Amino acid sequence: MHTFIPPDRFFPYLTWTTIRDLPDQENVVLLQPIGAIEQHGPHLPLIVDAAIATAVVGQALEKLDPAIPAYALPTLFYGKSNEHWHFPGTITLTAQTLISTLMEVGESLYRAGFRKWALVNGHGGQPQIMEIVARDLHQQHEDFLVFPLFVWRVPNNAIDYLTPKEAELGIHAGDAETSLLLSLLPDQVKMDQAITEYPHDLPADSLLSMEGNLPFAWTTRDLSQSGILGDPTVATAEKGDRILESLSQSWAQVIQDIHQFQQPKAWKASRETGAKVL
Repeated sequence: MHTFIPPDRFFPYLTWTTIRDLPDQENVVLLQPIGAIEQHGPHLPLIVDAAIATAVVGQALEKLDPAIPAYALPTLFYGKSNEHWHFPGTITLTAQTLISTLMEVGESLYRAGFRKWALVNGHGGQPQIMEIVARDLHQQHEDFLVFPLFVWRVPNNAIDYLTPKEAELGIHAGDAETSLLLSLLPDQVKMDQAITEYPHDLPADSLLSMEGNLPFAWTTRDLSQSGILGDPTVATAEKGDRILESLSQSWAQVIQDIHQFQQPKAWKASRETGAKVL
């Protein structure tokens, strides 16, 4: 049941009395891997984003100092994947459903006494959902520290193995994701069906872009016939091993940082000193 997660760090294996008696519960770090069940071209399984998020969390927990209390919750496999819904097999929640689900999970954790919750999202179509949930939960409970994180945004070495074109445009089922799946789930990768396809008809000489500061809305079929955005044909398990090692090393540091993190409280300081707020 724990898949890539070390069993002694898997939250559902705890008992309720163990949770009740956890020391320093306010600084226990809970990690929520979040992925998607969505198409990743003809060569990769639907589970890519969930598998990567879970494996990175699992390897990070293996690297973590045993003295730091941190546990992984069960992976949330379904996400907001409506950009892929024209491709059979994709299962998508609405933004409202995903927000409600995460809000209710967060409320349950808060009620149990936990105060540090990291959303470790592996799907590029839903970082905004994580940010909304984190802000709303913290606004409702000012001592609840929620971290809306994306698995790829930590320092990592993936760029060292990608061509400049792949680094810019290979955002889905390309070299990096395929290499990671060759490392994690090699029996589920069909390299004989891997093809190269980059986004079609992107605006030229324009400030607008597929992603970035000035994006336009798109669904995957607008950009790709195969569902691939990138070049998976050059992927290797060796690259995947190195990328996974880099990601998990950085995530071990992130977990340590969350454990040590204290929420800034400028409002409290002004109250205690009597300073006037402009």
